[in-house]
Amino acid sequence: MKLISWNVNGLRAVAQKGFVDVFTALDADFFCLQETKLQEGQIDLDFLGYQSFWNYAEKKGYSGTATYTRHAPLSVMRGIGVEEHDHEGRVLTLEMPDFYLVNVYTPNSQDGLRRLDYRMQWEDAFRDFVCGLAARKGVVICGDMNVAHEEIDLKNPATNHFNAGFSDEERAKMSELLAAGFRDSWRDAHPEEAKYSWWSYRMAARERNVGWRIDYFLVSEGFAPRISGTDIHNEIFGSDHCPVELLLTD
Repeated sequence: MKLISWNVNGLRAVAQKGFVDVFTALDADFFCLQETKLQEGQIDLDFLGYQSFWNYAEKKGYSGTATYTRHAPLSVMRGIGVEEHDHEGRVLTLEMPDFYLVNVYTPNSQDGLRRLDYRMQWEDAFRDFVCGLAARKGVVICGDMNVAHEEIDLKNPATNHFNAGFSDEERAKMSELLAAGFRDSWRDAHPEEAKYSWWSYRMAARERNVGWRIDYFLVSEGFAPRISGTDIHNEIFGSDHCPVELLLTD
């Protein structure tokens, strides 16, 4: 079973940059998107054999998540059930027979960490949500989690220490989530490898591979034996992020 996650940084934009070809070539059972930047009815993008589910932000052209699936879910949850956190379309959960698939676009703390306080509240609420799911069955979390957890996860850790995505506070929240019973599937499989999933559009960052790994597949501890492979598709363009992949045994 193949799962793909990709922050497309605007689905209408990436649809003009070969998205359909990428979707077809990757041939995933689940294809999870973040930062779709859509409202309902703004794009008609169907694929034979797939159902699609969406969570839209109230603010137009902002945030949003979507999941395409070949497997009909038992139920679909939009948000985390906390009113103050459920206006930006950031979490979309499909319940499958033996696991929950949580598609997440974590809030960015923004320049000067001006949204850090909100981010910390959101992190605690999200952790409570996924831990609640994990008490019932396996959980797979995927998406743009807007944090490089360790120094190996970005090209220039020293100069980014106090920047959004690599602050001590954000990294600590990822540590808390992992300690609560989740595994970072890529880092477990590649403990010494530096490979990135996001590059700034500025200063030819992608050409120079000055990147960050901020896109993840996290898996609950009891479900981890199902992992059979991971990948970061940095050969795929169209967004400032690239797709990441998780393979599970059926």
